[in-house]
Amino acid sequence: MGTNLGFVRIIVFFISVSCFSQIKHPKASPLSKVEQQIGLSKITVEYSRPSVRGRHVFGPQPDGQKGLVPYGRIWRVGANASTKISVNPAMEIGGNLLPKGTFALYAFPNQEVWEIVLHANTGHWGDGREAYNPDDDVFRIEIEPQTIPYHQENLLIAFDSISHNAAVMDVIWANTKVSIPLRVDTDAQMELEIARQIRENPTAQTYYEAARYLQEQGKDFERALVFLDKALQIGGDTYYFHRVKSVVLAHLGKYENAIAAAEKSLELAKAQNKDEFVRMNQKNIKLWGDLLKSQ
Repeated sequence: MGTNLGFVRIIVFFISVSCFSQIKHPKASPLSKVEQQIGLSKITVEYSRPSVRGRHVFGPQPDGQKGLVPYGRIWRVGANASTKISVNPAMEIGGNLLPKGTFALYAFPNQEVWEIVLHANTGHWGDGREAYNPDDDVFRIEIEPQTIPYHQENLLIAFDSISHNAAVMDVIWANTKVSIPLRVDTDAQMELEIARQIRENPTAQTYYEAARYLQEQGKDFERALVFLDKALQIGGDTYYFHRVKSVVLAHLGKYENAIAAAEKSLELAKAQNKDEFVRMNQKNIKLWGDLLKSQ
């Protein structure tokens, strides 16, 4: 009995040593996470970043041997676990609506065109190989690859051409770039947000921010003017309220009123040492004055 107990203790000891002697080491393809806000929407990509390390990456090598990422074969768009994309709320990718949630990103690279795959099963390690089931694809899109005039050593997924309603997600590695178009309906989201805030929190700042959004988007200036008058009624004279009101009035062609609002903004901005607003108002007063003279 004592011998058996001693044996068990030895086994437990070696198991314990084994569990606690794991060496944490750096990965050859380090994990990366990138988040991007597009309007009121967010997209997050989590992926591992392999290096070129002197290897031929896409398609066959000059000697005819397979490259690191062969043409026509599924690729995880990274290394290690599959690359994950999360969107909140739903987002249009390459003309297809991706629902809110997390999905695996795959690609089938080819010389002339890449098939980009958004896949519902995020449980595969890597590309899944034999376990990968096309029936779990949410959708596929075709994108033409570009040859870039520089070398990208580590795989890079980045966002560019960002506006309130759109962006481009670039997948860049070695000398190849694939640009995937993204689109969101920020206007619809903002209209809901404006209505909710005015209903629940009708402050001067609420009305101002609603008006500024409309002004920045270049639309519905009459409604923006109503919001600005409400902001001034509740919050009193504020240099940036009058500044935006002057711009809205100018868009409506009411240059005399626009100049009056800009002069009020200029006066208030000077009193608070807001030099940038002073310069902007002075520039616009001259511009709109010249337009009045030319009419």
